Amino acid sequence: MDFKPNALKRIKIAQGHLNKVEQMLAEDVYCMDVIHQSRAVQAALKKVDEIILHGHLHTCVMQDLHGSRAKNEKAVDEIVELFRKQA
Repeated sequence: MDFKPNALKRIKIAQGHLNKVEQMLAEDVYCMDVIHQSRAVQAALKKVDEIILHGHLHTCVMQDLHGSRAKNEKAVDEIVELFRKQA
C-alpha cells in the first residue's frame, strides 16, 4: 500500500491554503475570512495525518503484529501517545 502519493497531494493542498492565508493577511482581508482559510489549512493537515496513520497501520503495524506481544503493545502505545499529545 503506497499512501505517500496521496499524502503528498494533500500536502500541496495545505500549502495552497497556507499561501492564500499569507496573501490574505498581506492584503488586509477581513479577519473572519482569513480564519476560515486558516481552518482549511488545519483541516488539510489533519487529512494528511489520517492518510499517513492509515498507511502506517496497514504497513508497519501489520508487519509488527506478527512479532512478540511486547512489540505489538509498543506499536499500539506509540499510536495512543501520538493522539494524547494532540489533545
